[in-house]
Amino acid sequence: MFLVNQKKSMLEIKNLTSYVQDKPILKNVNLSFQIWKNYCILGENGSGKSSLALTVMWHPKYEITDWKITVDWQEINDMSPDQKAKLGIFLAFQNIPEIQWIKLFEYLRTIYNNSTWENLTFLKFKNFIIPYMDEIWLNSEFLRRDLNVWFSWWEKRKIELLQIKLLKPKYIFLDEIDSGLDVDAFKSISKLINQLNDKNNCFIFITHHFEIINNVNIDQVYVLKNWKVEETGDKTLIEKIKKE
Repeated sequence: MFLVNQKKSMLEIKNLTSYVQDKPILKNVNLSFQIWKNYCILGENGSGKSSLALTVMWHPKYEITDWKITVDWQEINDMSPDQKAKLGIFLAFQNIPEIQWIKLFEYLRTIYNNSTWENLTFLKFKNFIIPYMDEIWLNSEFLRRDLNVWFSWWEKRKIELLQIKLLKPKYIFLDEIDSGLDVDAFKSISKLINQLNDKNNCFIFITHHFEIINNVNIDQVYVLKNWKVEETGDKTLIEKIKKE
């Protein structure tokens, strides 16, 4: 889907400052994410973790006063969310919306066709998607249901991972992906993430828990506090935080 040059592929955020109704959300944040490395953004509730991902995708409620974001050295400040998605940025929401009257099948077919410039017919896409669903242990009957309506948290998370398998994004923000999952479901999600993780992408885990970090490989850790980057380090920083 996306051709990746490992030496050049990088998402960089420079001097990101944003507000919501005059309340500071992020202050002069500088971060970088490189392909084939995984990252963790830690912080307490209200530290700006989720706001960071939503601002990168340009959620309309955020007023951005200063920033520069580049993907593979291409500036994307003024791009719409769908344009950013086509460059390989993916956001899995903390709270996954339920949308009535839109079938999961048509939703998946639409995002796939739009991202790949293809136009798979109903039958071709069905033959294409079923093996992907089998790989994540999801019954094909879900394709007939309204998007995420009455899905369990476990099923919703599977749908997000299914989208990652389809779109093959490069920079994958996972916002509190462990939210709402029991221990067994969480371990299954971690296993699927490890299967999806390769040298053509990087996962960016946003969390204030440590369990996800114990189940996936993390190369770089960023700690947000009071809406700015307080500390950076490798995985040993997580152990230091846990002790303190």
